[in-house]
Amino acid sequence: MTVQTAFSFSDADELICGVDEAGRGPVAGPVFAAAVILDPDRPIDGLRDSKKLSETKRRYLAEQIREKAMAWSVEACSTAEIDELNILQATMLAMKRAVENLSVTPSLVLVDGNRCPMLSIRSEAIVKGDDKVDAISAASILAKTARDEVLLQLHDLYPQYAFDRHKGYPTALHLERLRQHGVSPAHRLSYAPVRALLDQKDRKIR
Repeated sequence: MTVQTAFSFSDADELICGVDEAGRGPVAGPVFAAAVILDPDRPIDGLRDSKKLSETKRRYLAEQIREKAMAWSVEACSTAEIDELNILQATMLAMKRAVENLSVTPSLVLVDGNRCPMLSIRSEAIVKGDDKVDAISAASILAKTARDEVLLQLHDLYPQYAFDRHKGYPTALHLERLRQHGVSPAHRLSYAPVRALLDQKDRKIR
């Protein structure tokens, strides 16, 4: 796969790690990041942006990635960390954790988006990289499937919010359940819909 970046390289010269996140937009649950170094001797067919894959296909590919990749890592930042740091910094921290937790050290880190976390390894941000670079696509799939699994666990804890259906995103259903049941420990208190509900409750108490 051809990669459009500010520099040129050949796959033979670099040990490439792809990095992507899942869960910046939701108002509940952690933000996840994954780092993947693919094995050129064990190719995986069908890698692409996780958002363009069905849930069944994502799960299948996630199994393939965990089995065939040279190295992979999935890390997260909690809702408390998101509220403390802000979502951008929490995402960068989750990415940094994922890269640093790899069992193999890459020579180049390619990150989906327009900025990179602070790393000691050479890195490059690639806009829409999850559909341009196989290693980033693989990271996208691992981050997404890992986060979805945690949201299903949150659904078991707080079934009234229907986390299994919206995965924490601020859909009409989620916002309705939020108004009905109030804020749970899984919600991001710094996010506008949640903060507005808390402010409204505070005004009523006063």
